[in-house]
Amino acid sequence: MKTLIAIFLVTTLNLVMGVGSSVGYSSGELEIFDNEPPITKDLLERASVLLGEEDNIDAAWKAANLYCESARYGSAEGIYRLGMLYAFGRGVPANRDYAANLFGIASTHGHFEAQKMLETIEIKTNDTPICVLEAVAPEKASAQDYADAQSPKIDAYIASLPKNKRWVVDLVGTIADWYKVDEKLVLSIITAESNFKVAAKSNKQAQGLMQLIPATADRFNVKNAYNASQNIKGGVKYLRWLLSYFRGDVTLVVAAYNAGEGAVDKYKGVPPYKETRMYVKKVLGLYQAKRHDFDASIAQASPVMKKESAK
Repeated sequence: MKTLIAIFLVTTLNLVMGVGSSVGYSSGELEIFDNEPPITKDLLERASVLLGEEDNIDAAWKAANLYCESARYGSAEGIYRLGMLYAFGRGVPANRDYAANLFGIASTHGHFEAQKMLETIEIKTNDTPICVLEAVAPEKASAQDYADAQSPKIDAYIASLPKNKRWVVDLVGTIADWYKVDEKLVLSIITAESNFKVAAKSNKQAQGLMQLIPATADRFNVKNAYNASQNIKGGVKYLRWLLSYFRGDVTLVVAAYNAGEGAVDKYKGVPPYKETRMYVKKVLGLYQAKRHDFDASIAQASPVMKKESAK
């Protein structure tokens, strides 16, 4: 308890000095960072760049160092994000006790997502990483630990979901079964698209759990993209069509879900867009299957598949 109290005092002191973070968090990362004072905003942005653009243990560990520093300045967002690294073993060794205590600290500052994480991870000890109190580097994860963390299976991720999001899993199971699409593929797509947020909306007007753009919603008869059942039906029907079009090639299906089947046809494979390549890697890391059954009667094969079969 002493450690928890000590960190609370440190963060509270920094808040009083005007260094701590604001508590009105939103779903947009940039908007979240805009609520931070300049010092912690810079640290969080640098960490986000490292995690978003580089895929290696050194980048993740450097991000952990930046989150530790932001935590020492009293940033609830930094404390929460450090907790997420410990929860999933990215850059630092996986440590659920550290993660739980960090979520507890962030939640005392009104951090909504940290509060939700406490629904699935229990505070059992007072252990907390020393780097949030002292200017020392956190322990670095081993190469094997990091490799394991980089490819979490969807089952493990679903098990970590807060209780208020698990109803989506049941709904997906029912709808996916109707259309003969693997529910784990659908759940992997939802994880990457909206992280189970029914009201999610992107700057490209993609909406709902499966982030349907208006054209796709119209194509699959979705009247209200923010209605979970309609959204999932539309997304699953699109996946079923893509599976037929790309003859069960999951890599191409996932790329097309992000960039459109036209882009995949144009580039004869995964388009060279950074966003799409990162998206494909994330979804396949969760789903971990390259082939899926398909109904050839739903769509004519893509020209890409016709060329493959001709080889």
